Amino acid sequence: MRHMIFGGDGFVGRHLAPKLVADGEEVVVADIVKSDLPHYRSVRFIQCDVTDPASVAAIGLKADDMVYNLSAKMLSPIQVRAKRHDFFFPVNFHGTEHIMQAMDGAGASKLVHYTTDMIYGHTVTQPMTEEHPVAPLGEYGWSKQKTEELAAEWRKRGMSISLFRPRLIIGPGRLGILEKLFKLIDWNFPVPMIGSGRNPYQFISVFDCAEAARAAWKAGVPNEAYNLGSLNPPPVKKLLGDLIRHAGSKSILIPTPGWAVKRTLDLLDLMNMPIMDPEQYLIADEECVLDVSKAGRQLGWAPQYRDEDMLIAAYSEYRAKKAGHAVATTHVPAE
Repeated sequence: MRHMIFGGDGFVGRHLAPKLVADGEEVVVADIVKSDLPHYRSVRFIQCDVTDPASVAAIGLKADDMVYNLSAKMLSPIQVRAKRHDFFFPVNFHGTEHIMQAMDGAGASKLVHYTTDMIYGHTVTQPMTEEHPVAPLGEYGWSKQKTEELAAEWRKRGMSISLFRPRLIIGPGRLGILEKLFKLIDWNFPVPMIGSGRNPYQFISVFDCAEAARAAWKAGVPNEAYNLGSLNPPPVKKLLGDLIRHAGSKSILIPTPGWAVKRTLDLLDLMNMPIMDPEQYLIADEECVLDVSKAGRQLGWAPQYRDEDMLIAAYSEYRAKKAGHAVATTHVPAE
């Protein structure tokens, strides 16, 4: 079987491709750029812009291809309000639409597609299962939710589509918004929290994400949606406190009235001076913990990495980069 990975030069793709090669599979990466990654010795690369339907059609999909869509625009770098729709929708929604149309034209029927937990919006029930109500808080979440609606339509026409909804994905080469946090800790500055810090914060490792995509293929690409997140995420206060101690920093954690901080960030957003995206800060003090047991039951998948270890590893990479040491992968933005 041939595995076609759209956006395969990106964060999850660069870990999925070598996994599939190790399984003895033929792998093709379709992306707009090609990095200097070692697995290209055994992986074919095709340049492709998913925003252009002709570019996607020219890939030459085959009926028995296993397709993965990992192409996406993320929440980093932060966009001003007026630019968000045009930033997210061409890749996240229309790019997905073009891939599904090309699959239909080729008779290909198996797709693994990544969306986001941000389609849920504010927490309504806890923990958040895949049946949680959907109400995105911004253009990024909406661009992803619209692809899930596309998937529902194509499923009716015979496609098998496994959807993954990850929390914040971190791992080698992906700092994004975390870099702001790490700078405060390096400078021994106070670290403000939105709210008391008693609520948990959940990550998901890029390695666990890549394994989930592989597990969906191995399970026959179920027509289901799956949450992806760590197990037993610690409270924000403990997560950040452990990092500050690890770093040997004199930073202190400052709890804040969540409502006041959110209204201040709203004002900055209205003034076109955003320092966080509303989809990030509006839920920052909520109990946003994904229940990931469905992927365990149906795919045999379970996260292997702890939030504390992931954050410390990301900080270590930040320090290495600052010191001028080589890092394992090209840097790409975090959600």
